[in-house]
Amino acid sequence: MKDDDSSHAYWKATLSLLTRILIIWFAVSFGAGILFADWLNNIKLGGYPLGFWFAHQGSIYIFIALIFYYAKKMNEIDRRFDVHED
Repeated sequence: MKDDDSSHAYWKATLSLLTRILIIWFAVSFGAGILFADWLNNIKLGGYPLGFWFAHQGSIYIFIALIFYYAKKMNEIDRRFDVHED
């Protein structure tokens, strides 16, 4: 029974992490790039409107940061549940 509880807790932690990352991904790609673009365009970054910057470059930087964040947090979750590969 302990293995079932442990595996359930592992998947719950994994799905929680994925949910948070997908919310950030959605907020950046759809929110900053489309929904709030007009409002963000009032702010300039490097001479370009911020909404334009997010739609074309900023979201890519955020996505790369999310990849590194996901890898770090999954390593922590794997170690916590003793399923790491080391």
